[in-house]
Amino acid sequence: MAGNSQEHVEAYGYAARDTSGVLSPFKFSRRATGEDDVRFKVLYCGICHSDLSFIKNEWGVSQYPLVPGHEVVGEVTEVGTKVTKVNVGDKVGVGCLVGSCGDCGSCSSDLENYCPKMILTYNARYHDGSITYGGYSNEMVCSEHFIVRFPENMPLDKGAPLLCAGITVYSPMKYFGLDKPGMNIGIVGLGGLGHVAVKFAKAFGANVTVISTSARKEKEAKKQLGVDSFLVSVDAQKMQAAMGTLDGIIDTVSEVHPLVPLLMLLKPHGKLITVGLPSKPLELPVFPLISGRRMISGSSLGGLKETQEMIDFAAKNNITADVEVVPMDYVNTAMERLAKGDVKYRFVLDVGNSLKAV
Repeated sequence: MAGNSQEHVEAYGYAARDTSGVLSPFKFSRRATGEDDVRFKVLYCGICHSDLSFIKNEWGVSQYPLVPGHEVVGEVTEVGTKVTKVNVGDKVGVGCLVGSCGDCGSCSSDLENYCPKMILTYNARYHDGSITYGGYSNEMVCSEHFIVRFPENMPLDKGAPLLCAGITVYSPMKYFGLDKPGMNIGIVGLGGLGHVAVKFAKAFGANVTVISTSARKEKEAKKQLGVDSFLVSVDAQKMQAAMGTLDGIIDTVSEVHPLVPLLMLLKPHGKLITVGLPSKPLELPVFPLISGRRMISGSSLGGLKETQEMIDFAAKNNITADVEVVPMDYVNTAMERLAKGDVKYRFVLDVGNSLKAV
């Protein structure tokens, strides 16, 4: 139980200081464990593409010093007096959110991710006015509500990326009804989000088509991930032959790309759901929409109830991310490689074994 009378506890991690995005050791403080809080030692933290965007201020909202990391897993070291969800020693995770208003329609519908006052795990302002710091650090403290319990059979290193990548693709599949056996589902992009989307779609019983610019990924997609079909998006002939065959598409690409070829792959009433974050607006053509009553929509993360549901479903179906585990002092090299797409498919920092005290 929490018995800490201090207002703050010293912590350390890696932070970016400016738009160069270079991460280096950083000492800071976390709040003491409140009555509703869970404190845990960070063991692993996934590297998300949005971490790269934030440290380089690509979206123009970064506040420095910035400690990234929102795919955070570890072991509970202390719980507040009112905590009932977890106990000391339990394995837990924190995803992209650490707070919300708790009162709005979204919060009361278990959709904290759409709360207008949602608080991101890092680079945001918490209820007490402090700046939030992420999981590239030795420990975290978080309100019990935003803690995800990790099932016993879910490996922490391979499970960490599911807290962002996993829920980002699971949520739209569930919401838009793309989780039914026998459906034909397309996944655009075979990166950190895409490869996890393939695994969830296959677990739902779908026939999965990957749409990629890279022909070299076909063998791997079919052999290792069990993909049923593979389309190279620049091969006009094959794209044309596949027109009107898909019930839905999850588009994970964060680069600017044309939507018309994707929309034309959909059957009438098909749904194109975009979950990537291109830095510039995409061109939205109307003709393919009205010619088949097709839909284009977006989706962001998921609420805490659904995130727990997702991680439990993943554990039951042996779904994990394919990861490259690296030590903390490799983080800047990992960021450089991520920027080039040189990872299969997700970097995970071994925080517990390699982060040294500042």
